[in-house]
Amino acid sequence: MGHLLLRNRSLKRLLSIGKKTDEEHPKPTGDVSPQRKLAWRCFSYREISQATGDFNQDNLVGRGGYAEVYKGILLADRRAIAVKRLNPAALTDGKREKEFLTELGTVSHVSHPNVSRLLGCCVENGLHLIFELSSTGSVSSNLHDESKPIMTWKQRFNIAVGTARGLQYLHKGCQRRIIHRDIKASNVLLTDHFEPQISDFGLARWLPSEWSHHAIAPIEGTFGCLAPEYYTHGIVDEKTDVFAFGVFLLEVISGKKPVDRSHKSLLSWAKPYLNDGSIQAMVDPRIGDDYDLDQLKRLTFVASLCIRASASWRPTMTEVLELLEGTGEISPNRWQMPEAEQEEEEFWDFYDLDDDSNSPSSSSSSNRSIGKYLSH
Repeated sequence: MGHLLLRNRSLKRLLSIGKKTDEEHPKPTGDVSPQRKLAWRCFSYREISQATGDFNQDNLVGRGGYAEVYKGILLADRRAIAVKRLNPAALTDGKREKEFLTELGTVSHVSHPNVSRLLGCCVENGLHLIFELSSTGSVSSNLHDESKPIMTWKQRFNIAVGTARGLQYLHKGCQRRIIHRDIKASNVLLTDHFEPQISDFGLARWLPSEWSHHAIAPIEGTFGCLAPEYYTHGIVDEKTDVFAFGVFLLEVISGKKPVDRSHKSLLSWAKPYLNDGSIQAMVDPRIGDDYDLDQLKRLTFVASLCIRASASWRPTMTEVLELLEGTGEISPNRWQMPEAEQEEEEFWDFYDLDDDSNSPSSSSSSNRSIGKYLSH
């Protein structure tokens, strides 16, 4: 009974917030990415049941720890949708229900071309979130599914920039700062025009403006993408997402997964190349030499900064966007770390799962090698 009361109170608060006017929620100031008008509604269970063929297993497109995602077509306007449904077994779990409602409260306040658009929710016969369907799939499926065409360099670079815009919006453009906590290729969906959209806010957290960070337990996320401070101490802030974005960039560049079947991490594979400046060897061999070298320099430079062990020496997403879009200068001196920080970087090499004998060995620090991005 308690979880039903929780749901009713939470939904009443969320629905009232969703109907507030622009005067009650003034637009954020500053240089932020373009926004779209918030518009979502409550769907009836009949609508989403008809759309998904009564949640037919043939329409199942994804499954997580406590939720499933079904594709469907709304009968009213023939719009393609994705319905995220809380598993029946999780409905009796107050914690899972609260997390699901938290996700609703988060995504109902975001509106950006590079963030998945919430169409509405349904609270009949369970809890459901309804999104626009990204029929092209995720970045992960397009990178790793051998039945799909090989992603071009132009598509990859545009995906990197678009995802950076979406993440910068979550950190700086929202009414309340949002930390996603699970940025990875499978959580970035693609439109028909290969525009990236950040999705799955199941682990997302609001961070009040007066807080420098959030301490969270238990640790949740995807191994291979977790920042050291989060993995060891549960500390979460914008730089947690920045670290994961760096891993995402490495995956987009190389076509390799964060952790492969032999349990080797992408970070352990990439760091030697980044350290000695052999960035061209990092490019997915399936696209050959068909890439822009200047764009590769920018992507690898940004990735090397994002995956630093010291959160304070990682860039903000605003700085990341400036570097990727070419308005920021690739300056080794600007990002040079003091000796003490260099030692911490070397200490954190244990994050790499194992050594790859096929990777070039290098003992050079990130500071000594960072200038090589300018020499190719």
